[in-house]
Formats: sequence, C-alpha cells, structure tokens
Amino acid sequence: MATPSTPAFDFTTSNSSSNSSTDEPFLVRNDTSTIVGAIILSFVFLLGVPGNLFVIWSILARSRKRSITTLLIFNLACADGFLMALTIFFIVYLAKQTWIFSRFLCKTLFYLCNINMYASIMLITLMSLHRLVAVVWPHRVSVLQKKRIMIRILAGLWLLVLLLALPAVIFRQVRTDKMETRWECAPDHTAGSEVFQYTFETVVGFLLPYAVIVSSYVCILRRLKRTKFNRTARSENLIHAIIVIFGLLWLPYHIINIIQVVAALCPQDSDLRKRLDKIWGSSRAVTSSLAFISSSVNPVLYTFAGRSYMKSNGLAFMARLFEGTALDSGTRKARTETMGMKTTESSNSGGAQAVRNGR
Repeated sequence: MATPSTPAFDFTTSNSSSNSSTDEPFLVRNDTSTIVGAIILSFVFLLGVPGNLFVIWSILARSRKRSITTLLIFNLACADGFLMALTIFFIVYLAKQTWIFSRFLCKTLFYLCNINMYASIMLITLMSLHRLVAVVWPHRVSVLQKKRIMIRILAGLWLLVLLLALPAVIFRQVRTDKMETRWECAPDHTAGSEVFQYTFETVVGFLLPYAVIVSSYVCILRRLKRTKFNRTARSENLIHAIIVIFGLLWLPYHIINIIQVVAALCPQDSDLRKRLDKIWGSSRAVTSSLAFISSSVNPVLYTFAGRSYMKSNGLAFMARLFEGTALDSGTRKARTETMGMKTTESSNSGGAQAVRNGR
C-alpha cells in the first residue's frame, strides 16, 4: 500500500494509490481534525499576512540602515508572508472537505508552500549562523558583512529549497473516490519512497537545522554572558523565544512523520500498523496547521522585543528595533572588547618585561 509523502507540509490524512480514484478514506474521515485545522489556519492567515507585510514595509520604508541581519529578516518575512497568503486555499480545502481547484493548482500550491516553508527554516538557520560568527568570532565576520557575498549565499539557499520542494510537483495528483463525490490533492508514492521521503523531511527539514540553531545560540549566549553586552537580557529573551516556539510548533508534525514511517515498516495487516495509521491519519491536518503558525509568530516576537521603541518611534518602532539590534553594532562592540582584552594583555606583558629589565 502506498501512502502520501511530500516535503514540508501534508494536509492529507489518507492513503493514495496509483489510480486517479480510490476507495481509501479521505481527509474528511476525521471531522474534528478538519475543523480544528481550518480554525488554526484562519487565525494564522489573519495574523501572519498583516504581520509579515508590516515587517516588509518597516524594512523598505522605515529602515534607515539595512544591515545583513535586516536583509535576512526581509527574506524571512517575504517567505513567511507569501506562505501566509497561500493559506486561504488550504482553509477552503479543509472547510469544503474536498479539493475544488485544478490539478495545476494542486501541484503549484503545494510546491509554493513547500518552497516557502523550507526557505523559512533555512533562513532561520542562516540567521543563527551569521549571528554566531558575528558574536563569537567578530574578527572573521567581515567576509559575511559584504552584501554581495550574502546575496550569493541567499541565491544558493533559494536554489536549494527549489530542489527540496520538487517532489510536490512530481508526485502530487488530484484523485477521487470510487463514488466520485470527493476530491483530494494527494501525493502518489510507493511504500519505499514514503519511508525515504518522510525520514528525509524530518532529518533535513527539522533535526539538522534545529540542532544547528540550538548549538549556535548556546554558543552565542555564553559569549553574551562573558562579554556582558548592554542588550543581553533582550537578546536572550528573543533567542529563547525563537528556539522554544520553533521546536514546539514543528515537533508535533515530525512526530507524526515518524509514526507514519514506523507504520509503513510494519506488516500490512498487523494491528500495530492499523493503530499507527489511525493516529497519523487523524492528526495530520492539525499538526500541519500548527506548523504553519511558525510563519506567523515572528512578527509577534519582533513586536514584543521592540515594544520599548513604540512610544518614541510610532509605526517605525520595528525598523528601530532592527537597527538597534543589528549585528554590526554588536560586532563592533565585540571587536572593541576583544581589542581591549588584547591591549590589557599587552600592557600586562609589557609591565612584566619592564620589571624584569629593571632587575
């Protein structure tokens, strides 16, 4: 039996076959999961679209200095905002409990969805790595501070996510049941490719980037505590929020991925497989919707982090936040402190040498 598998997101809770029609249960087999998923996506749409548009507007219209950090935040907001605009199609899909759009839109929407979600994850990882280099190794960050080089890195990142999302175009199909009463946009895979796809998705799309993010921020926080930056408390709170929320929103989806992989490896008619199929089948829509929240929550985090700028800067508060927390400022301070430490060491060494010479 072949089951659906696609990178980034899959609202499908049913099993697919190689034919355009099947008697397997569709997503609507669980009304509670469908309703909850539609409600979550509606909330995400209302919060994520204006939120990310405000971030984009703040950078383009209000930001006086666009650092590398601002460039990364801009790309992230564009990726998240574009994904949020696509949620309206999935809300209709869940609300009507049938796919009412064309086969072309089936492939295109899921492809764009996957592109933007992989881009969001990769951009967050790139932001953490850039911050890591700037804070921990400030004398090496000059190369990354060149916008031409960062643009090339971003171009490579976008090319990577274009490739990672290709399975949505290759395998997505519109199919119906034998009664032809309901339609579904679902991937068509063999059992072997199902195991590979979901394992690859969880490792590449969650475990590896999340491990990089956590490791980077652990090193960053150690550096911040050692150098005692002025913005240590705010930076720590924002970093903790990004890490915790990212993990909490993505973890349920990938747990369901693992459950589905284990189910696929079980014997065809075993009781364990039936139980596991029921678990992932009834949870897929909700966990996919929860993962969408990760693209709407960043503007909220920025708002809380920049609330102290609101009174003095009005609608430009977010632009001032990006300028005030730019890595360039932190890098200069880190360099100054590093140079200061070296100067102190040199002075101490010189003093010791003078004492020895005096003797």
